Amino acid sequence: MKRSLLTLVGTRPVKRIGVALLWVALVTVGSACAGSARPRTASSVDHNTLKPEEFGQRPFNSAFEAIESLRPNWLYRRGSESDVQVYVDDTHLGGQGELRTIRLSSVAVIRHLDGIQATARYGLGHDNGAILVTTRAAGR
Repeated sequence: MKRSLLTLVGTRPVKRIGVALLWVALVTVGSACAGSARPRTASSVDHNTLKPEEFGQRPFNSAFEAIESLRPNWLYRRGSESDVQVYVDDTHLGGQGELRTIRLSSVAVIRHLDGIQATARYGLGHDNGAILVTTRAAGR
């Protein structure tokens, strides 16, 4: 005569294991969905954006000087022969040398796009990314 596993173990231990597994699953899902313990504050620095609050604290003349001092990694070439491309108010200027011609007093914000983001937005030739400068006149 064959006995089923349920008869040998009994129903109570099986139910307890099932309930315990359900609780473990709920705790795991709940902790995975929980937000960060650190609230985002206004003093958090966005490393892909330079705002006047940051570059206005020092005597920089050009956008290049500010980026070279505050975000030097934006200017590094990463294995490609192409230069970091520069856009002012969505108009392509050229390579990073063009940043020397942009007076910082006319700049509202400077943003950096990595190579993947820049290539997706502007096409080939942006392997090392792009620097987007928004002037005060265009930012209004």
